[in-house]
Amino acid sequence: MLKPKQMTRAVIVGHKNILEETVDALHKANLFHIEDFNEDGSDLKIGKPFESGSETSKKLVKIRSIASLLGVKDVAVEKQSPAAVCSQLDNCLDTLDEELEVLAEKKRVLEAELKEISSSRKELLPFTTIDLDLDLYRGYESLAVFAGHVKGDPTPSISQVTSSYKLYYDQHSGIAVIFVIKDKAAEVSEVLAKALFKELKVPALSGVPSELIAGLELKEADITRHMEAIDAEIETLKLKYADFILASNELLSIEIEKSQAPLRIATTESSFLIDGWLPTDQYSEMEQTVSAATNGRAFVSSQEITKPDIKKVPIEYDNPKVVTPLQEIMNLYGRPTYKEIDPSSLIFITFPLFYGMILGDIGYALILLGFALAIKKLVSSDAVKPLMNILIYCQISTLFFGILYGEFLGYSLASYHGEHGTTPGLIQGFDTIELLASPFAAGEIIGFPLHRTHLVMTFIVATVLVGLIHINIGYLVGFINENRKHGISAAIFEKGSWIVVEFGILLAVLGYLGMLPVIVGAIVFLIGVVMLVKGEGVKGPVELPSLLSNSLSYTRIIAVGLSSIYIASTVNLIAFGMIWQPGSPIGVMTIFAIVVFIFGHTLNTALSIIAPGLHALRLQYVEFFGKFYEGGGRKYDPFGYIRKYTEEK
Repeated sequence: MLKPKQMTRAVIVGHKNILEETVDALHKANLFHIEDFNEDGSDLKIGKPFESGSETSKKLVKIRSIASLLGVKDVAVEKQSPAAVCSQLDNCLDTLDEELEVLAEKKRVLEAELKEISSSRKELLPFTTIDLDLDLYRGYESLAVFAGHVKGDPTPSISQVTSSYKLYYDQHSGIAVIFVIKDKAAEVSEVLAKALFKELKVPALSGVPSELIAGLELKEADITRHMEAIDAEIETLKLKYADFILASNELLSIEIEKSQAPLRIATTESSFLIDGWLPTDQYSEMEQTVSAATNGRAFVSSQEITKPDIKKVPIEYDNPKVVTPLQEIMNLYGRPTYKEIDPSSLIFITFPLFYGMILGDIGYALILLGFALAIKKLVSSDAVKPLMNILIYCQISTLFFGILYGEFLGYSLASYHGEHGTTPGLIQGFDTIELLASPFAAGEIIGFPLHRTHLVMTFIVATVLVGLIHINIGYLVGFINENRKHGISAAIFEKGSWIVVEFGILLAVLGYLGMLPVIVGAIVFLIGVVMLVKGEGVKGPVELPSLLSNSLSYTRIIAVGLSSIYIASTVNLIAFGMIWQPGSPIGVMTIFAIVVFIFGHTLNTALSIIAPGLHALRLQYVEFFGKFYEGGGRKYDPFGYIRKYTEEK
């Protein structure tokens, strides 16, 4: 549970004439992580893809093109028999390809016509305000025609140049069409230029623009109907063939993966060698599978894992099902190396714990718990479900601390009797049970529920102590890791020295309080520093101040928690203050108050996912992992395929 799965390095050797059977067996087993072979100048060479791969590749391209045209999506369907799919693959591919090609060509033609109609409409639209046939704009020997946008009525200006003209002008659109004798065309052009004239291209069509546009709209509607009919045919094909397309895509992808396998394998003229890894407890299963597929002609042997191999070992988690969602957090940082402790089970406890300590509100816990359960049920994505499970764990922790703190959407459930009088609680008659005076801050009383806003100093000290415990767990895990990697001596000097340093500081504090001689703490501290120098060199003493900074970093637990409380309290104060606003209509202000209340708490709910999550994550990645975790392990990626749409009978 606290370490990755034990792995075995294996080598498979055989004659080339059984390579295809061997690859097929390994693929079906889905257990063997193949190490890609790189040519090193020896007699071993990278293999060549199987001959079937070329034809399969063409079919795969075609099926994916069809899937794209039909808009087939990755959905859950009833699994099909590979044999049944293969038997109809060629015929269905040809039929689908032909039908889709015809429909696609029709659609392309119609889309081109629509584009042409749109372009024509755009050209015609400015001329609809001038009710003239477009043939009247051209074909004159003695007349010049100006058509375009103009700023203001150009009649007075043109009249000063000539009286031999005809003007059509629409003041709303600014469109003007001027017919003038060619002798005066240059002068009229100068006048129009002063009026900021912008010429329009006259469409090469015949007829009145408004009538032409009406005709184009009818044509567009007819084309749209035809396109809808084509889309309906495509949708019918999609419904009919979706299962087949998904199953075919899966089968062909599997065949391509197998046909490309020799590119990862070492070969000679007559033999092959496959190097890789698999979980130790499944070695016998793989050995039997390969032997059965090749009638015992392929030889499988396990290899000793040497020290240089340790960094190459692919990592497969070995955690209980309840812990597996937290592996997503580990993957963000990096998988453990083979000899490291896998901290997934540790952060399964500490991540929700810190999240709950930060948020600690019954109301927000119930809202976010409902949200996580709903998303988990509605969304089938394998990427989303682990995240929702993590959120559920965090809300269970938040609910526990919400009860401990006695908080509900920023309200305190119990009344509190302090130096400044009584602070009423949400539940009438529920008083705080006072237990003892805080040993960390004068005037602060610890009771049930715990009032964070009245126990700030107590919580600051408590979170620092929690941090010290968390950090020292990290040092203990680091001690185990170092012992595994480099022996007990390295573990004592590199990680044990930090614990000795802390113990020395603790004894020095006790000495300062008069409980022990101060010299005892100083001696233990110096011993720890010497051990640290021996274990980590000069870097060790330089990092000594990080003990303080890392411990104080845990005070963010109370700081971020208080910020959430104050945001919620402010929303409550504004919302309920609006209801009792003097001189305002109660009904109207009540509506506004409800809006403010819902919006404010919705915003704070969103912040309640982000802020506690990020800060709890930081405490894992920086303060905790920094004490022991190296990471950087390779993912175990077995050669195989998890079938979703086909199933071997």
